[in-house]
Amino acid sequence: MGATSEFLAMVPRRADGKRNWPPELKARIVAETLIEGETVKAVAQRYELIPSTVSDWRRMARQGKLVLPNLDGMDFVPVEIEAPVAQPVPTTSSGTIDVITGDVAVRLDAATPAMRIAEIAKALSP
Repeated sequence: MGATSEFLAMVPRRADGKRNWPPELKARIVAETLIEGETVKAVAQRYELIPSTVSDWRRMARQGKLVLPNLDGMDFVPVEIEAPVAQPVPTTSSGTIDVITGDVAVRLDAATPAMRIAEIAKALSP
């Protein structure tokens, strides 16, 4: 970890002692998480970061706030966007609801409020 520690010593610090990561370094670290076989946790440990910080930077990259470099081994899946297909509106086969308890059946309009249906069902139960 000597090379990483030397690298980290060059990252400037703010007045409060925290590292001031330039956007280019954040982008490079995020890009490393996209290399096949790498994990956010492993990359974070390598740079002495907590994984949630790296995850925050990944979110920034998805939002277009970080421009990622192209690293060897980093793969992207091609995406094709198609026009949405109109879905047919579902129709009900019947405009009624049957509440059946034992030998008693009550047919209600499908627009009957759920509370009213529950009241009827409760009244029908023995």
